[in-house]
Amino acid sequence: MTQPNRNLSALIGSRICHDLISPVGAISNGLELMGLAGVPDGPEMALVADSAAHANARLRFFRVAFGLSSDGQSMSEREIRSVLGDVYTAKVVCDWQVDGPLPRKMAQAAFLALLCGEQAAPFGGTVRIEGSADGLRISVTADRLEPRAEHWAWLTEPEAGDLDDLPASQVQFALLPSLLAEIGRRAEVSMNGSVSLSF
Repeated sequence: MTQPNRNLSALIGSRICHDLISPVGAISNGLELMGLAGVPDGPEMALVADSAAHANARLRFFRVAFGLSSDGQSMSEREIRSVLGDVYTAKVVCDWQVDGPLPRKMAQAAFLALLCGEQAAPFGGTVRIEGSADGLRISVTADRLEPRAEHWAWLTEPEAGDLDDLPASQVQFALLPSLLAEIGRRAEVSMNGSVSLSF
């Protein structure tokens, strides 16, 4: 199996987010200036404003999940909640129950795990994260859970998978195990009524 080069992937992710976050932010700023200039509100303006805000929120999220993180960096609880609060406003709800800051790599692992959790609840649900810097548990509940077992198997047996068989939309399942290995952790997965992931 060809393992992903996580540092190269992180550099690419950081570069893309860095290059896109400024123009997306400029769109939002431009819309605010148009409002101050007296341009009337309407459904078209609301659609553009909502789309720009969502794009900006996702870029901030992706910058953490796929960007470069170094030892010694950390994320405050306030920053984490700000990012997650702007992203999880639709069918998937994020219930963040971790108090205090997290090392940046641990926060990155949590964000990748959140993306894994989203995959298990394609029709909506709740992804709950609890624990601390010593260990996190991510649990997914929904009226209809549909985890793809072959994707979740990557988390506990990454050496058994093949990148050619993994869709781009599920890249988090390939990246999370190598990140966990960097910080000396392994994933434990349970699929018994609900879906949970601990590390």
